[in-house]
Amino acid sequence: MPFHNNRYKLKEEMPAFLFLMRHVGVTQGQAQKIVAKGRLIVNDEVCLHSGKRIVGDIVVQEFMPESRGVEPTFTTPDFGIFDKPSGLLVHPKTHKTPYSLLDEIRHHYGKDANNIHRIDMETSGLVLAARTKAAEKRLKMMFESRNVKKSYLAWVRGRLTEPFYVDAPISRNLDHSTIKLKMLIDRGGKPSLTYFKPLYYDESLDATLLQAVPHTGRQHQIRVHLFHVKHPILGDPIYGVSTEAAISYLDRKLSEEERMRLMGASRLMLHAQELKFEYGNIEYAFVSKIDFEKERSKIAPPSVRVNPPCWR
Repeated sequence: MPFHNNRYKLKEEMPAFLFLMRHVGVTQGQAQKIVAKGRLIVNDEVCLHSGKRIVGDIVVQEFMPESRGVEPTFTTPDFGIFDKPSGLLVHPKTHKTPYSLLDEIRHHYGKDANNIHRIDMETSGLVLAARTKAAEKRLKMMFESRNVKKSYLAWVRGRLTEPFYVDAPISRNLDHSTIKLKMLIDRGGKPSLTYFKPLYYDESLDATLLQAVPHTGRQHQIRVHLFHVKHPILGDPIYGVSTEAAISYLDRKLSEEERMRLMGASRLMLHAQELKFEYGNIEYAFVSKIDFEKERSKIAPPSVRVNPPCWR
C-alpha cells in the first residue's frame, strides 16, 4: 500500500503545520494539504485545522513509494521521462490504490517529485515528471500555455486515408441518468482541436494507425473526437460502445473475451508517442521506446468483434 500510518509521540505542544514541517519534513503548503485531506490524526481524532496546537499520539498517513521496476528513460536535475505501460495509473485514485506511476516517480526522485500531466490508465507512453517543486510549477505553466507539443498514436476502427482535423468543443457530461460519459461534444463546451494523420491501414484487422496531435488539452479529447467522426479507438471501453457494455466494464463484470468482442481490443489502443518542449534554453524531443505498432496483436479480428449501433 502506498499510504502508511506513521506514528509519532509529540511531547511539546505546537501548531499542526509546524509539527509536520519539523518532524515529517514537508513544506508548509504540503503540511496544509495533509491536514486538509484528513491525513493527520491526533489522539485518535482527525485534525482538520493546520493551525491547531497539538500534542500526544500522532498518526500521519504518508505516501511511501514502492517500486516495481519501471525506470525513467531520461533524467535531468529538474525532470524525468517515463514510458508508462498500459494498465498503470499515473496517480493513485484513493488511499487504497496499491500502486501507480507516482510510486516510481517518487522512488527515483524523492517525495517532492510529481507527475506534470496524466494519461489514462490504459493509455501507454510518455509521462513527464518534475523532480522539484520549482520545476513542477514551471513545467505545469508550460503545459497550460501550450508550450509542450504532444503527439499520440491510435489504432481506430475502419479505413482512413487522408489527413483531417476535428474542431469540436468538448464539455463534461452532466447527465448521469444512464452512464457517466465523462466528456462529450457540446456547442457550449470548451474549444477543442485535434489534427489526425493516417499512417497505415491493416486490411486484415480493418484498422488504421493514426497520428493524433491535440492543439488543445481537454480530458479524453482524442477519444471523444475520434468517436465523433465514427472511427472510435479500438478497445475504448466508454466511447464507441453500447451503454450496457460500458456499464459492464465499469462494474468490472466484463470478461476478456467479451472485452475483445464488444470493444475490439484487450486494451485502449492509444499511445503517447512524442513530447517536445524547450526548457532552460534547450530543445527537448522525446519519442517513446515502446513499439506501439506491434500492439496490433491485441486487436480482435473483424470476424470476432461487433460494431455497436451507437457509432455506425
